[in-house]
Amino acid sequence: MNETPPPRPPLLALDDAIERILARVAAPGADRAETLSTFDALGRVLAADVRSQIDVPPEDNSEMDGYALRAGDVAAAGTVLPVSQRIAAGSVGAPLAPGTAARIFTGAQVPPGADAVVMQEQCSVVDGGVRVDAVVRVGQSIRRRGEDVERGARVLGAGIRLSPQALGMAASVGAATLQVARRPRVALFSTGDELAMPGETLKPGAIYNSNRFTLRGLIESLGAVHDDLGIVPDRLDATREALKRAAERNDLIVTCGGVSVGEEDHLRPALEREGRLDLWQIAMKPGKPLAFGEVFRGDGSSAWFIGLPGNPVSSFVTFLLAVRPVLLRLQGASDLAPRPMAMRADFAWPKPDRRREFLRVRRNDAGGLDLFGHQGSAVLTSTIWADGLVDNPPGQAIAPGDTVRYLSLRELLG
Repeated sequence: MNETPPPRPPLLALDDAIERILARVAAPGADRAETLSTFDALGRVLAADVRSQIDVPPEDNSEMDGYALRAGDVAAAGTVLPVSQRIAAGSVGAPLAPGTAARIFTGAQVPPGADAVVMQEQCSVVDGGVRVDAVVRVGQSIRRRGEDVERGARVLGAGIRLSPQALGMAASVGAATLQVARRPRVALFSTGDELAMPGETLKPGAIYNSNRFTLRGLIESLGAVHDDLGIVPDRLDATREALKRAAERNDLIVTCGGVSVGEEDHLRPALEREGRLDLWQIAMKPGKPLAFGEVFRGDGSSAWFIGLPGNPVSSFVTFLLAVRPVLLRLQGASDLAPRPMAMRADFAWPKPDRRREFLRVRRNDAGGLDLFGHQGSAVLTSTIWADGLVDNPPGQAIAPGDTVRYLSLRELLG
């Protein structure tokens, strides 16, 4: 008598899967921080607040080239004042004598006694001085001390990824070095005797291993250090050995494909012997299978494990949505979720899937979104053409003109 197979568990929502993973993965502690030159910290995650030890600007200074004076000495436009001194940026002038003006240049410190700067275009040089051809008000064209940053203010908060402008901000308050989180190490390997490397002759039934290149690039673009273990033979002993070696020297292990129940799928039994595994079916398209767990080390600690689906678009999209927040969490980043934008669809999607879909799209010159014509999970060309993804709810048809949720690939990749 045939037994009835057990019912399949319901598909897990993507947000629930991410929440479960992040609930397990802790942010790094202070012992995982390192000090870097501000020059070398681009793209790293700040591990400690940066506070200013100075006022910026440190003193009142001129916004432009012109003349520093007392507003009260200019009774009306056309007043002529003798020029008593010349103050260039980087030099400090003498106190301004009453009834005189000082030639001053952009960024130069305003001399004591002056309370306004008049731009040179509103002045005329005359014998013995300068004629002021405008009405003057107190404080005009002066950058006040501390106007940008006050001493003691927090200018950069822990948890941000350091952009070029953030490095400039740190330098502006005198921070020569920065405390940043150590870059997590991520092991990457592929399983499958059918996989070949570019440059090799393809044998019958073989395919080039594109996922290895895509995932390696994604790991590096998100600030982690990759440990590429190559292609592991389709044998249980080789898979177990690869997992143990990866766990000893890495924080996270990422694979794609092979976590199934087929006779040649050895990742699942290897993981069950070397650690702990949760295998989920995610209600998303492209994608669906996602494995999360850990591989135990000899000292009782463990490395995290995430197994991605094998189709190239599925592994690409699932990495961006499920692995990206883990890599950011391991670096202490505070902003883990992508920020969707509301945009206009200039396409129709009349037959939605029952799963949450991520459609490859590109912005057009009219301010809307175009859809790539083939949304298959193996069509890697769609990821080259697209500049973003539409995050489409389950069962939601899209008509031209509808507002959709757009996720920028530029943000997801950086």
